[in-house]
Amino acid sequence: MKRRLPFFSLLPVLGLGAGLLLVELADFSCVLAQPPQAGEISPAEFEVVEELDQKAPMRDGVELMVDIFRPKAEGKFPAILQQTPYNKSGQAARARRFAKRGYVVVNSDSRGRFNSGGQWDPFSPLHKQDGYDLVEWIAKQAWSNGNVGTYGLSYMGWTQWWTASQSPPSLKAIVPEVAPPDHFYNCPYQNGIFVCWMVDWAGMMSARLPHSAGPGPYGGFAVHREAAYRNLPYIDFDTTRRHQPNDWWRKWMLQNTAEGEYWRAIAYQTPESYVKVQVPSLAITGWFDANFPGTSMNYLGMKDHGGTPAARRPRMIIGPWEHIINSRREAAGVDFGPEAIIDWDGYACRWFDYHLKGRQNGILEDPPLHVFVMGRNRWRAAQDWPLPETKFATYYLHSGGKANSSTGDGWLSTQPPGGEPPDDYRYDPDDPTPSAGFTNGHIDGPRDISPSAARDDVLVYTTPLLTEDVEVIGPITATLYASTSARDTDWMVRLADVHPDGRSLFLAEGVMRARHRDPDRGGAFNPNKLSAVMPDEVYPYRIDFWRPTGNRFAKGHRIRVEISSSYYPYYLRNLNTGEDNIALATRPVAAQQRIFHDSQRPSQVVLPVIPAR
Repeated sequence: MKRRLPFFSLLPVLGLGAGLLLVELADFSCVLAQPPQAGEISPAEFEVVEELDQKAPMRDGVELMVDIFRPKAEGKFPAILQQTPYNKSGQAARARRFAKRGYVVVNSDSRGRFNSGGQWDPFSPLHKQDGYDLVEWIAKQAWSNGNVGTYGLSYMGWTQWWTASQSPPSLKAIVPEVAPPDHFYNCPYQNGIFVCWMVDWAGMMSARLPHSAGPGPYGGFAVHREAAYRNLPYIDFDTTRRHQPNDWWRKWMLQNTAEGEYWRAIAYQTPESYVKVQVPSLAITGWFDANFPGTSMNYLGMKDHGGTPAARRPRMIIGPWEHIINSRREAAGVDFGPEAIIDWDGYACRWFDYHLKGRQNGILEDPPLHVFVMGRNRWRAAQDWPLPETKFATYYLHSGGKANSSTGDGWLSTQPPGGEPPDDYRYDPDDPTPSAGFTNGHIDGPRDISPSAARDDVLVYTTPLLTEDVEVIGPITATLYASTSARDTDWMVRLADVHPDGRSLFLAEGVMRARHRDPDRGGAFNPNKLSAVMPDEVYPYRIDFWRPTGNRFAKGHRIRVEISSSYYPYYLRNLNTGEDNIALATRPVAAQQRIFHDSQRPSQVVLPVIPAR
């Protein structure tokens, strides 16, 4: 046990400027801290020359269209590349900001989009070689000093990892922002379950130019989700939703495991790919980012497998944001305070100043991890993920057999269960559990999910009122001992913070398609193959939450866990037929679900608790 000293000391925290933090002398691996600080960065001293619609040749003869923003000055400069399928012209403002600070910024339209040559396929492996070719083309230009970095969010985060996995010699550093992981850990398949916003995205992106279904998120495709995605079979969404014709939508549907050749060709989150990444990474995401798992998975993957010592020292920042990071201090009606907004471009510039310009600015002395703690509305700095001082606490499900809805008898406790009856509910795909609301196509913050918890097809387990604060930061795992009357179904587990006024604010979730359970690994998710599910057989399902949290459950609040088998229209419904490919199913089957929580089958959720100081 670590010895506790009876006093505190003021210690300077390296990399955080002149800030002094009150930390316990015996343990400062994770401390309340300032947000990531830009500090002194390259001054905005240059006028900007814009060279638009230039052509960059790829190795196969295809030419990609690029916009170049460079300082109006003689000499050679480091460069930053962004590859986007969303129209390079829309990325000009950020490019100008960096060009004023002495960088050449090159914005490229992805292969097959807008005026770039080639055929558009979002997940063609050609995007990997295009990234390599663009980096090396940039390095050879007269205005280049040979050092190239990358930035960009969402799909542009994917393009950075795809590029880095090809080891272009001139690439020196990357800044992946809200980068998704490989395709069965988030999108289009979230642990085997197709996410509806990715169907929206496929419609909007179904051709060379943006395709619209009308006003609203995702080119209007998100507006009528509830009705539109009840049409069967799912594979025909390209026609029922009037996508532009393409040859990749049906590959998405027909290759419904990660073993599909299409998915293997674009995958990047393997040890073999990570070892080819030679450069350091500074990644950022938000607790409510719909692509959250990519950032934390890549942090751990690079630590374990990065190809150089610098690559094995990744950096990660997690704020209280949705997918569009750092744009506002409020989410879903909750104000996270002034610290919620940081000088992100300034911090990214400081990163590039060090790695591309060689400026000794102390950024490597900054903590590798910054996380925002909701409820406390403060930042923590830490040395690793999970946070080193984490105490994983097991919360067990309990009830008298009637945990249905928030008025049922379910409760949550750190005491293991004894002889308790299971909880039953009926999942009917024709009457799915409604998902939390959204404004942008995603669940965009700590939404009040108490209305759906009033339904009998949701099992609810809640602690008594907390007598002290409980701070939860990091990865979460649930183990369910469950049976279904069907040959396949979905399991969905959510974590919520119940406030004294009765609001139940959504924080975190984990999901799994039942047939993706791996019998050889305790029921963990296996993206590569399906297993058999026999009706009414009890199986363990180990569900790693894809969306974790960093939240202080305040004294007087309660911790709540919900279980359902649908959350629609965020996820496509499982029709429960047990077919090898649900995209071809044409009829729904209602299922009787049962969750066990007794001494032999103790269903549970393990929370990463940060001990009180």
